[in-house]
Amino acid sequence: MDKSLAGKIALVTGASRGIGAAIARRLAADGAEVVLHFGSGRAEAEALAASLRDAGHKAHLLQADLAAVDGGQQLVARLAALQLPRIDILVNNAGVALFAGLAGTSAEEFEKLVSVNMRSLFFVTQGVVPLMPDGGRIVNIGTAATRIAFPGITAYSASKGFVDALTLQLAAELGPRGITVNVVAPGAIETRMSPWINEPGGKEVLAQVQALPGVGQPAYIAGVVAFLAGPDGAWTTGQVVDASGGTKL
Repeated sequence: MDKSLAGKIALVTGASRGIGAAIARRLAADGAEVVLHFGSGRAEAEALAASLRDAGHKAHLLQADLAAVDGGQQLVARLAALQLPRIDILVNNAGVALFAGLAGTSAEEFEKLVSVNMRSLFFVTQGVVPLMPDGGRIVNIGTAATRIAFPGITAYSASKGFVDALTLQLAAELGPRGITVNVVAPGAIETRMSPWINEPGGKEVLAQVQALPGVGQPAYIAGVVAFLAGPDGAWTTGQVVDASGGTKL
């Protein structure tokens, strides 16, 4: 079994389920000690941590509400309480989706998008970078919807555009330390955030827009993250890596 991340410590935000849980499992399987951040899904995060520990991996739990204005700082403060020696890998996966167009987006919904998808990501990264040794890895989870237009997710896709732009700037800023910063941009992935996939006609829609057949799975995204977090990703930075199955090529 590949243990390319042996001796590394990884923090994955939004790790209780879906893509975040798949990323945590993959990084642990590759040898990393993992910190599982969760917001409200305590039972799922505890179950994931238990399963990783049963498999012989090291796993820590970390709760913080990233929808709060100070959510990012809250997470960093609680991370310090774990007294880990460093964070080698940061995966900013936590995010919320909003299926609404311009007219249908409320101020409250927009503020939650800003808090979770933008503000908390910025301040979690700001707080973790001083804990990261030279040669560390930062992987942000974005969306293919910053490359292609999907009607009905206007504010959500715009919030992920912030992630793409921030990634580019951080790659240049942190490059002298050998820290790579990249985005993985999924398309439609079969998780709780995309229930429409399993509704009538959902899979037929995917078949019309994807180059590759089938439905995207969280493990597919985890594999790309593992590449960027591992030794083979050492010379890749400032990139948005599309992992959408070739959606709307």
